[in-house]
Amino acid sequence: MMTIITDASSNISTVPSNAQKQSSGNVSNVNDRLKAGLFLSGVTGIAALAGFSMTLASARRKDPKMFLRGSMMIDNDKETGVELAIRAFKWGTFYAISGCSLLWFSIWKWSGANTMEEFRYKMGSILPRVPKNEIPQGRTEFTGLTDLLNYISSERSKESTSPSDTS
Repeated sequence: MMTIITDASSNISTVPSNAQKQSSGNVSNVNDRLKAGLFLSGVTGIAALAGFSMTLASARRKDPKMFLRGSMMIDNDKETGVELAIRAFKWGTFYAISGCSLLWFSIWKWSGANTMEEFRYKMGSILPRVPKNEIPQGRTEFTGLTDLLNYISSERSKESTSPSDTS
C-alpha cells in the first residue's frame, strides 16, 4: 500500500509502505542469493572440469602409449578406458553431491531452524565454544628442527624437575 503525502506547495508524492520496502528487499535478496549460488556452482564445475582435465593430461604425458591403448577399443571391449573413467567420474560426482546435500539437509531439518541465523544460534548452543587465542607464553619461532627439539626437551626436563603440587 502506498502512502500519499502532500506538502504546502500541493506537490503529491508517494512513499512506499514498509510492506513494499520489505517485499522489494526480499526480491533483491533472493536475486542476490541466486546469483551467488550460480557463481559458486559455476566455480565448482570449472574446478572439477579443470581437475579432471589435468589428470587426463598428466596420464597422457606420463605414458602416451598406454593412454592411447586405453582410449582405443581393443578386442571387442564394451568401452574404452577413457569412457570408463569419465563414467566413473560422473557417478562419483553424483554420489558425492547427493550424499553431502542429504547430510547437510538432514542436519538443517534436525536442528529445526527456519533461517540461517536460527541455525547458527542453535549450532552455537550445541557445539563447544572455540577458545580465543591467547598470547603464547613460550617461544614461537625456531631456526630449525634441531632448535625446536632442543626447546621441547628442555621444557620437558623443566616440567619433570619442578616440584609438583600434591596437597
